[in-house]
Amino acid sequence: MVGVLACVALAGYAATIIVRDPTLHPSIVGMLIWFAGALLLHDLVLFPLYTAADRVIGLLPATRVPLVNHVRVPLLGAALTLLVYLPGIVRQGEPVVLGASGLDQGPYLVRWLWLVLAMTGVSALVWVVRVTRRSAADG
Repeated sequence: MVGVLACVALAGYAATIIVRDPTLHPSIVGMLIWFAGALLLHDLVLFPLYTAADRVIGLLPATRVPLVNHVRVPLLGAALTLLVYLPGIVRQGEPVVLGASGLDQGPYLVRWLWLVLAMTGVSALVWVVRVTRRSAADG
């Protein structure tokens, strides 16, 4: 509850900065359009997609140690990191990034794939350890 209130307070503070700055007034309309678009994209596209994916994951066969969360967590991590790093992966604004930092955006996709592989590997390793410990405890 405290975290939610802190986020609302931070959003309110950011809104007051935008309202007080006359050079940013035209961007308020754009910001509201972007927010409404993001809301519609989430509610009409993303929510049904990840709900369907979660239902499919729920159909995994039952094992002694449930597999569902060991699939769900890396998928969530992959989706969230893709959302964060998508502009770099698709090389959006590459000339600006190259000019400002001197770095190319080429490695973003490969690094994201390695990150997804690592998350999946760690989750699989944790599942194997849990199965092994459960088998040792039962036997």
